[in-house]
Order: sequence, then structure tokens, then C-alpha cells
Amino acid sequence: MRIANHDDRLTLLAGDTAIDVATASDGLFDHRIEHIYDRWDEFITWCRHHAPRAQSADAAGPGVAAVGAVSPRPRQIFGVGLNYVDHAAEAGSPLPTVPLLFTKFPSAIAGPNTTITLTGPSVDWEVELVVVVGRRCEKVNRADAWSHVAGLTVGQDISDRDVQLQGANSQYSFGKSFENFAPIGPVLVTPDEFDDPDSLALRCSVNGEIMQDGTSSNLVFPVSELIEYISARVTLFPGDLIFTGTPAGVGLGRSPRRYLRAGDVIVSTIEGIGGMTNKMTDLESASPESRHQAAGAR
Repeated sequence: MRIANHDDRLTLLAGDTAIDVATASDGLFDHRIEHIYDRWDEFITWCRHHAPRAQSADAAGPGVAAVGAVSPRPRQIFGVGLNYVDHAAEAGSPLPTVPLLFTKFPSAIAGPNTTITLTGPSVDWEVELVVVVGRRCEKVNRADAWSHVAGLTVGQDISDRDVQLQGANSQYSFGKSFENFAPIGPVLVTPDEFDDPDSLALRCSVNGEIMQDGTSSNLVFPVSELIEYISARVTLFPGDLIFTGTPAGVGLGRSPRRYLRAGDVIVSTIEGIGGMTNKMTDLESASPESRHQAAGAR
């Protein structure tokens, strides 16, 4: 099953058909996608029994500009550092023995085609497989972990390296949580849609040049282990997000280092899910709200 946030409305996608869930369910489900995760099991049951008979008012599918984040208001966003073998190698770090966790603030969430304002000269890309939680997780065993996943989506863990790494102690959360620094989308795909949800190709290009080309089979800690580890310590709620890590090829790991500039276009894709396109803009071209926040990084 594939769902999207189309014009701020929960949309079920079936091939080229887009079904407005609130309309098709006669109001049983709210039009806002973030409300569906607290009723995920009920929603899945409805989809199996009623969605095939639902009539679509839009047979063309959601337009690119109209697609929003698939979980626009998560309670929590977890990130995982050095969780790909090749990324740890390019960072010159040993493989972690436990997941290296940090958080991104929910205010950083953006849609899959959002323009992102540069906050400084060292803003970097990180394509990531993102887990959307579908059931409350408390001390979940890895064998049961996938049953708590609503679905998977594409994410970019945009990072201002100057802010992230300044001083004697790293500030991962601040460096990765500026406005629109967590674009996700374009759809959520349920785990049953994949032959192997633990082995998905992911790729990131900047201005058409491939920067990252990896597979989630190289995760140091796969999805099931991350859910087990996190939920043993922190309760995960429906709609929460886990950015599972990024493969090699980030700007920080290159020689010489390479960072994003105004006008650059990032394309992030994951096998079986789709892709996002995000354009970078400078401070002067940004909205007043974005200018105010980005200026705080300087």
C-alpha cells in the first residue's frame, strides 16, 4: 500500500489512481495524514475491505508541487550516526558497537519538493531510508519490530556541518534541525510492498552528479535492531520517524570537501519508494521566516 499527503489530504495511491480517504470513507478518517497513525490498524483494515471499491476523484495521481510530508507532525525524530559500513570508513571511525542516536526537531520536517535555505557555507546532504512508526513501541523485540512499522519513505538529513561540529562538543541536533532540514516523501510504502525491506538501493545526486549510491543491506544496525534498541529506552509513538543513517558520499567525507550552494538541486531516491527533489536557495532569496531562522546560524 502507498499513501501520500496530497494537498494536505490523506491520499491512497493505487497505480495512477489517487483516492481521497476522507471522502471515500464518508468521514470515518480525517483528511489530515498525521491523524491516521494513531488509528493505523483500523485504517489498514478499511483499506483492505473498502478501498478497492472506492471511487477516485483524481485519476492522475498527486501533482509534484502538491505533495507534503507523509508524517508532518511527529512527536519524535531519531537519527542514527555512522550506521553504514562505508560511511563509517569515510569518516575514519570504527564501526559503532551500539546505535549512535541523536534527534532532529520536528519543526525541521518538510515536504519532498521543498526549497531549502542555506544557513552557511557548509551545508551537506545525507540521503536516508526513513521509518514511520505505526504502533506504539515499548520494549519491542527485534523479531516483532517490523509489525510496528507503518511504512518507509525517503528522507534527507540536511546538515550544517559548521553548527553540528563547532566547539569541543558536537551539536548534532542543532546542526540538523534548521527549517526544512528534514524533507521526507513523496509517499509512504508499507513493508509488505517490498520483496526485502532490509535491502533497498538508495541514491543521492547533486545537479545530476551521483554523490551517494548504496543499499540499506549495509546498515550496521538494521531497522529491527534500531526499533528494539530505541524502544527499550524510549517509547516510540505512531507517526514518529527514524532516520536510519546515510551511506558514503557526503560532502564532509570528500577531498576536498564539497558543500551545497545556492541553485544546487538534490535528487534523493530509494528503490520501491520514489524520489524527492530539493533546490537550495541563499539567504537573500528566502522567505522572511526562513531568513530569520537561517540568520541565527551565522
